[in-house]
Amino acid sequence: MTAAPIAPSHLHGVMRRYGRYLPLTDQTPLISLGEGTTPLVRSRGIEQRAGVGALYYKLEMCNPTGSFKDRGMVVAVAKAVESGARALMCASTGNTSASAAAYAAHLGMDAFVVVPDGKIAMGKLAQTVMYGAQILAIDGNFDDALRIAREATDKHNIALVNSVNPHRIAGQKTAAFEIVDDLGEAPDLLCIPVGNAGNITAYWKGFTEYAEYGRATRHPKMMGFQAAGAAPIVQGTPVADPKTVASAIRIGNPASWQSATAARDESGGAIQAVTDDEILEAQRLMAAEDGIFCEPASAASVAGLLKLRRDGLNLQEMTVVCVITGSGLKDPDTAMQTTPRLIHLPADLAAIERALKWG
Repeated sequence: MTAAPIAPSHLHGVMRRYGRYLPLTDQTPLISLGEGTTPLVRSRGIEQRAGVGALYYKLEMCNPTGSFKDRGMVVAVAKAVESGARALMCASTGNTSASAAAYAAHLGMDAFVVVPDGKIAMGKLAQTVMYGAQILAIDGNFDDALRIAREATDKHNIALVNSVNPHRIAGQKTAAFEIVDDLGEAPDLLCIPVGNAGNITAYWKGFTEYAEYGRATRHPKMMGFQAAGAAPIVQGTPVADPKTVASAIRIGNPASWQSATAARDESGGAIQAVTDDEILEAQRLMAAEDGIFCEPASAASVAGLLKLRRDGLNLQEMTVVCVITGSGLKDPDTAMQTTPRLIHLPADLAAIERALKWG
């Protein structure tokens, strides 16, 4: 019997590809659902619109559950198994719950997710349901959900897998490694959505470490963007009732607030706010001009870049990477509400020709 060929190590997930940079031991199980090694795709339309020298999208929506969460979740879950945890728990606006539930299913573990009732996109909720997690919908917002999850995991032998778990940050930093590996150097600017602020923290950690290892000669400026209705870091105070169409960043008191501002300050970057209208317009432009369909929160990075251009920042000599954190299929309802495109016609070629003015 001929053995099947072994796939290259980089196809086996972030722990095998970047294990030497991660907090792994001989007892850490090297699990994977195929996370990491996501594409870095050059823009055609937005690059010209924003006047950028070279604009790339880091397509984290190509991870197994459709968002960047898998990259850090795999490390957090592996370390939870190593520590003897019997189950996983998280608070979530959607993507974290889908990711935690998927890895729990992969390992035969229980997963408990706490979500704000009525404030989670249906695509993300559907994923979590299908993976078999127990979903606890509370009367409150994400910050309430995270408080409850922290209290529960402090009391019971259950691993908390939100980004307050340092192993999540360790896994997520590998996206910065991949950007440098693909470009051969760090970009000038890294544009990224900011919600609970773990991702901007992780990317800065990754770029900093790679420079220390001699894999890059510079650091990017970290440009984070919050939704205007959920912009506590921009405003300098928690937001009690955050509101935005971008549900993934609808967070009023980020758990990684301090480390996010450190990333901003140490890199010489900024954290700014973009409106829902700007987010939805960026989402539409990305799809129509670049063929990238992302969820609204992801579009905050591109909305922010376009805002920098409008504010007069000269981007002509810069290499910019926008992090696209999640797939548009996570929240199809928002897309259909904002850009209806159906033309209802009888099943007749002549009717179609008239509608399309084909003469």
